[in-house]
Formats: sequence, structure tokens, C-alpha cells
Amino acid sequence: MAKTQDFTATMKEMMGAFPVDTKAFEDAFKSQAEMSEKLSAVALDAAEKSADISTKWTQDTLSKMGDMSKAKAEPADYAKAVTDFASAQAEVAAENMAAFAEVAKKVQLETVELMMAAGKNASEDATAAVKKATDDATKAAKKATTAAASK
Repeated sequence: MAKTQDFTATMKEMMGAFPVDTKAFEDAFKSQAEMSEKLSAVALDAAEKSADISTKWTQDTLSKMGDMSKAKAEPADYAKAVTDFASAQAEVAAENMAAFAEVAKKVQLETVELMMAAGKNASEDATAAVKKATDDATKAAKKATTAAASK
């Protein structure tokens, strides 16, 4: 009966010749977690500021609606109240849209800064990893060449 060959020792030797640096994976994971934390902070800050703007806008609108809904002595006063309300709302809307635009602009700037920093860090990390991998591969190749030559 034919006996199957055990490749365990061969695989161990082959994998040992090409070592994997798990520190690079750990560092990449840590970098990704830090980046996610920073991006989350930017998003949460923007959400908080947007909620503040929306709350203030709602409060202003409700207070102005209270003025508009009061009983008037003359029918023309109702038309004037509605016109005043609409005019005030157009002005408040423009102010609040500008405030939302400022929040969005800040988020965009902070995100671009984070991405640029991450790109720079990734480039430096990749350069270091490639250099280390090249050095390790060169050492492994020399070791394999030396071992083969001595046989």
C-alpha cells in the first residue's frame, strides 16, 4: 500500500524561510483604529453643532409663530403679521444655512487634514515595511544559497 508523504516538516521549513512580521499588521490595525477615532470625533462634533443650530432655529421659529398667532384688531394686521413672519424666516434661514455651511466646511478641512496625515504615515510605514521585507528576503535568499552550496 502506498504511504502518503508528510509535508509538515517541509512546510515548516518553507514558512520559516519567509518570516511574516505580525508587528506590521498590529501597527496597521492600531493606525486604522486611531484614524477611525479621529474621524468619529470630527463627525460627532459636526453633529452636535448641527443639532445646536437646528434647535436654535426651531426655538426662534416657534417664538415668532407665537407673535403671529395672537389675535389682531384689524384684518390687515394679520396680513402684516404673516408678511413679517415670512420675512424674518427668510433672514433666519439664510443665517442658519450659512452656519450649516461653516460646519460642513470645518468637517471637510479636518477630514482632509486627517487623510493627508494618514497618507503620509501610510507612505512612511509602507517604505519601512518594504525595506524590512527586502532585507528579510535577501537574508533568507543568502541563507538558502549558503545552505544549498554547502550540500
